[in-house]
Amino acid sequence: MWRPLCAIIERELKWTVRQRGRLVSAMVRPLLWLLTVGVGFEAMLRETGSGNYRAFLVPGLLAMVLLFGAMLASLSMVYDRESGVLRMLIIAPFAHGWIVVARWISATLVGLVQAAMLLVLLGVLGYLSGDISVGLLAVGLVATSMACASIGILIAVWTRALDNFAVVMNFVIFPVFFLSGALYPVQHLPSWLKIVAAVNPFSYGVDLLKHATVTESASLFGADFALGVDLLVLAAFTAVAVVVAVIRFSQDSVLESFARWLSDGRTH
Repeated sequence: MWRPLCAIIERELKWTVRQRGRLVSAMVRPLLWLLTVGVGFEAMLRETGSGNYRAFLVPGLLAMVLLFGAMLASLSMVYDRESGVLRMLIIAPFAHGWIVVARWISATLVGLVQAAMLLVLLGVLGYLSGDISVGLLAVGLVATSMACASIGILIAVWTRALDNFAVVMNFVIFPVFFLSGALYPVQHLPSWLKIVAAVNPFSYGVDLLKHATVTESASLFGADFALGVDLLVLAAFTAVAVVVAVIRFSQDSVLESFARWLSDGRTH
């Protein structure tokens, strides 16, 4: 069971590394936000003495890379469905649910690789302070990437065409990001938007990264939820999402195998 699981993960990571353009664009997107939105808002807030907005933006950008990276990595599952690769995996002698688990792990790793690359760039540019909690940051990156990958996998198991995945992903990814507190504190939102942000599981990933990276210089834009709440919500959501994805994919696999058996019988 471990050999096919590792083989799927290895294939997905190689596929990601070969797409150098995607890795470069994954770095350009958050840097553009930092150098345009971050600089603009900080210049505006500096007049009121309201803290370091660019320091507040760092955890949101890390979460952005995890969200986009992990969800785009899940796209390969839809591509394999269209190209027929998934059919070969379905007839392999192991439980179909492990295919989903392998894709979820690989999407998590892709998000972490991209976040590590961004951390290096932010360190070189001087946007990371010495007060960062390295251990908590590592936990936050892993937990958030796992949750983002589970969102992508959940979308992928319900999608049968690449065009549909792109539409659904754009419909999901932007509201999830903008209503998470990544660009502004949840505590300063109107009441109805606070409720939306509280329902959004990605908000807790962003908040967990704030606990690790936002220092006293950006205290006005501090964390919105308790650390324990962040960890609990992320763990619960990830577990439920992966289980639902496994069940959905297993049901589809059984139906596809049955349909193929019927078509083979009619051919003979």
